[in-house]
Amino acid sequence: MSEMMAWIVAGLAVVILAGLGAYALTLWKEVRRREAFKREEVERANQQCLSSLDAIARSMISRQVDLVEGSMRCKVLLEIIDPALLQRDGFRVFIDVHERTEHLHTHSARNELSLKERLDEDRQRMAVEEEFETPLIEAARDVLSFKERWPESSY
Repeated sequence: MSEMMAWIVAGLAVVILAGLGAYALTLWKEVRRREAFKREEVERANQQCLSSLDAIARSMISRQVDLVEGSMRCKVLLEIIDPALLQRDGFRVFIDVHERTEHLHTHSARNELSLKERLDEDRQRMAVEEEFETPLIEAARDVLSFKERWPESSY
């Protein structure tokens, strides 16, 4: 191979490596951009969940919402933020209430029940609400405390 050909091949290799390096840098920047976007989306979702938790917990404490319904909503929102939160002592009651009421019909399925079946389910809901009233109110207060101390409270 001639010296000229060696310089051409070396130059071509440098150009190819520079192109690949530029492409790798572009991909690295895109990964960083997507990671930042994902973090922002998670933070936005958490803030929306926290806002909803605040409203639901306050409504539970002031008895403006059915405690069982509020409990179900709190459980779902806490799971969205971090499923491990439900293992905390203060939030465990949300799982207990869910386990006791998950067989009950909701939304359109509830509308398809006969009047007698709906009344029977209402009695079951009221019994669960009566049984868990105090722990649910305490859990609602814990939710407000959790929300006020966010994000430190997530650890």
